[in-house]
Amino acid sequence: MNYSLNDEHKLIRKTVRDFAVREIKPRARELDEKGEFSEYLTLKMGELGLFGMYLPEKYGGIGTDTLSYIIAVEELARIDSSQAATLAAHNSLGIGPIYYYGTEEQKQKYLPNLCTGEKIWAFGLTEAGAGSDSRGTKTHADLNNGSWTINGSKTFITNGASKISAGATVQAVTVTDKGRNQFSCIIVERGTEGFKQIPLHGKMMWRASDTAELFFDNCSVPEENLLGKVGQGSKIMLSTLDNGRLSIGAMGLGLAQGAFELALDYAKQRKQFGKFLHEFQVIAFKLADMATKIEAARNLLYKACKMKDEGLNFSKEAAMAKLYCSEVAKEVADEAVQIHGGYGLMKDYDIERFYRDQRLLQIGEGTSEIQRLVIARHILDL
Repeated sequence: MNYSLNDEHKLIRKTVRDFAVREIKPRARELDEKGEFSEYLTLKMGELGLFGMYLPEKYGGIGTDTLSYIIAVEELARIDSSQAATLAAHNSLGIGPIYYYGTEEQKQKYLPNLCTGEKIWAFGLTEAGAGSDSRGTKTHADLNNGSWTINGSKTFITNGASKISAGATVQAVTVTDKGRNQFSCIIVERGTEGFKQIPLHGKMMWRASDTAELFFDNCSVPEENLLGKVGQGSKIMLSTLDNGRLSIGAMGLGLAQGAFELALDYAKQRKQFGKFLHEFQVIAFKLADMATKIEAARNLLYKACKMKDEGLNFSKEAAMAKLYCSEVAKEVADEAVQIHGGYGLMKDYDIERFYRDQRLLQIGEGTSEIQRLVIARHILDL
């Protein structure tokens, strides 16, 4: 399989990299310190064509392949994980399910408005008692007289509460057959009576991303807001997570690349015992190991993207890429802090933020333990 980048991929990398350095880098530290979501940067990403970039033009996209989208996420995460999270969650979890499972009417109604950066969308899966165990979902939706009545709550929902969050696709129990719950996905728009979007504060990481709790108190939406078919929620959720794992992998890869570059630059500037740090073999070997892991992660992730674009089953490879890229992000960020020494623990140095931001990658969109379970089931043919 050929992992080389074509001219379009190279152009997207350069364009997004230049944008991230020019627009995001000067603002990243302050936004992180304040825990502030940036509508300005979100709109700028929309103007660049990053939202819905893999969608056909008739829905507001630019028709790129998966790898192009993943490169965009990677380049944002190289500078700031919060902005990368906004893009990744919106494209993979927000837009994705509507595009892949929505009716033509739903696609025409929602997708064009979600490709501009003026509005963002969320996917409501996680609950207080249902994370890795998605079948522990308690949020319930009943169909009566042509309307769904939803009761329950969701938590840790990216893009769920800012002023430009237009709504969420919510997984809820809709059918109980012989004591076994079946799930469906339902579109809930902002402003719907009984629907509350509450921002979550006090995060260690991704402090400039929009994270929310969603509450549904006899929230009523039309029957046609059902996404896909009744009882198809688990299928939609699993396929959405497969796609989302690629974007989380891209965040891990981009963060690792950024952390490596920070460590490399520091090692070339900092002197100890009359020598630059990179002149010590122990530091040079750390940098060599970091670069090797990043290259291996990139090849694994790009392979999964190529498989998706070629219509192959990429579920196992997506789990592998998400697992490995997130673990590499942890290892590289840790070594980068070590190379910085005491300065790596100070907020004046970007590596401190990178070290915090990487920690979610082994938890979000399926923990590392869950990824290993998914991989094991594939290789054992279970």
